[in-house]
Amino acid sequence: MAARVKSLSKTFVWILMGLLMAGLAGFGAVNLSGTIRTVATVGEETISVDEYARELQREIRAIEAQTGQPLQMSQVRDLGIDQSVLARLVAIAALDNEVAALGVSIGDENLSKEIVQIPAFQGVDGTFDPEGYRYALDNAGLSEAEFEADLRRESARTLVQGAIMGGLSMPETFAETLAQFVGARRSFTMATVAPASLDEPVAEPTDAQVAAYYSEHTDRFMLPQTKRITYAILSPEMLLDSLSVDESAVRQLYESRESEYHQPERRLVERLVFADDDAAASAKAQLEIGSATFEQLVQDRGLQLADVDLGDLTADDLGTAAEAVFAAGVGDVVGPLASDLGPALFRVNGTLDERLTSFESVEAELRDELAGEQARRQIEAQAEALSDMLAGGATLEELAQETAMELAQIDWTDDSSEGVAAYSGFRDAATEVTEGDFPEIRFLEDGSVFALRLDEELAPRPEPLESAGDRVAAAWIADETAKALADKAASVVTGLATEGDFAATGLPHRVENGLTRTAFIDGTPAGFMEQVFAMQPGDLKVINGTDAAFVVRLDEILPPAETDELAQMKQALNAQVSQALAQNIFDLYVRDAQTRAQPTLDQRALTAVQTSFQ
Repeated sequence: MAARVKSLSKTFVWILMGLLMAGLAGFGAVNLSGTIRTVATVGEETISVDEYARELQREIRAIEAQTGQPLQMSQVRDLGIDQSVLARLVAIAALDNEVAALGVSIGDENLSKEIVQIPAFQGVDGTFDPEGYRYALDNAGLSEAEFEADLRRESARTLVQGAIMGGLSMPETFAETLAQFVGARRSFTMATVAPASLDEPVAEPTDAQVAAYYSEHTDRFMLPQTKRITYAILSPEMLLDSLSVDESAVRQLYESRESEYHQPERRLVERLVFADDDAAASAKAQLEIGSATFEQLVQDRGLQLADVDLGDLTADDLGTAAEAVFAAGVGDVVGPLASDLGPALFRVNGTLDERLTSFESVEAELRDELAGEQARRQIEAQAEALSDMLAGGATLEELAQETAMELAQIDWTDDSSEGVAAYSGFRDAATEVTEGDFPEIRFLEDGSVFALRLDEELAPRPEPLESAGDRVAAAWIADETAKALADKAASVVTGLATEGDFAATGLPHRVENGLTRTAFIDGTPAGFMEQVFAMQPGDLKVINGTDAAFVVRLDEILPPAETDELAQMKQALNAQVSQALAQNIFDLYVRDAQTRAQPTLDQRALTAVQTSFQ
């Protein structure tokens, strides 16, 4: 018990130090004046305005650090942060009031030990630094007396918490029951009734059947919320035909990429370097008489093949070894040859022929690239003038008439991804636009500019039968097929009930032994195993899937397999539920203490603290 209390005490000390560091990071921005001193009274304990302000600021700073955005006090109230901070402080004060009534406290010696062990108060030599202690508390807006009183109360709370929570454990029956449920197993036989098993396939529906099905299942053929958008766009591709590119510029771009378009003959090479010529010659001799392989020589040197792989090299890369390496065949080992690291053996793993891309074969591509860059520069130069036209009241239609921009429309949904909707810049603008917004010039990722206008926003609605007809027919066939499969499976169950022989059904079948609830069988629907576990031995059941029906007979109910994994799961479950039990009991104790302390709040003080943050 003492060790557990000590552990809990250190935990609360670290929590308290977290609050202290938060205060060091930013406290002081809040400055309350006047005679207001407390925001709440809980029994004989009080919650000071400084304590509430410090805790509220810590919570705000933590959320700002997570989101990267500053929080206004109105947002703090909307999120309920002010109320959660107050509730936490009231609960702590209620527990302090209870602890004081019980007369629980720690002595000065224990308090001193706690303080000197806090790393934030230690100097560079790891020992307690009194000056650093006072400096840290002063920056946090705390006096030594206030901090030591807080730490004393924290330690006392820890002792009470340890006394309540220590030694509590849930009966092992609880974890055993859960483990029995999770680890239970079933053995069963199943036959698959697939569409190919039907006596005849489902026929295509008539127009009347499609229309009737559509009327009965209109909710399955709904169009999503749609924005009808008119937009004007000017893309680099639209200007290519009107631009001329200087021939010398195209040739210069080709020459600048000579290494890309002209790749000389290369070899895929591995190189094993030795300390001297004798060692290299000895290794080569072993290869020639077959007493060792190149791989063995590499391993004998404590290396892997990846360590000696040089990749693809040109003759210039190989230096004086180039002639012998390039003359060798794939798989040959040549050497010893000189290298920049010493004598080495070279193994050739492959050849790469010279690759020459002529100017004529890439001229059009290079010309389009240069024209595209020129077009993007022109568009960027025109963007300001286009924006001025829109600001002056020009419509998208007028923009398309008076400039090179083209007008188009799109029925845009969240799933749109083709054409202009493939650009994230357009999707963002389409998502944001609302009725009445004025069009503005925006850029796309490829250098295009566009402006858009929301013409109409359509709520989710049934898709007309004329356009949904094929999907309606497919859905009708799927439903009718599922009915036929269910009927076929039902007839199979009737036969099995009398004969009991799955082989006699003529259907593909299988036997599954000792499967748990979490087992997955390919092709079966979700919840398949749960339905199997609801059966009793000898039961026959039809389980309908999406593309097939399954006839299942439960053969045996098996207990969990006694494995190390099951034993570990029981242990983990027992620890988890015991911890939850102890925490719940402690929470009830705190709530009872809070009820008996009868907290009273000073709304004026609370408002004053919150106002000081604005």
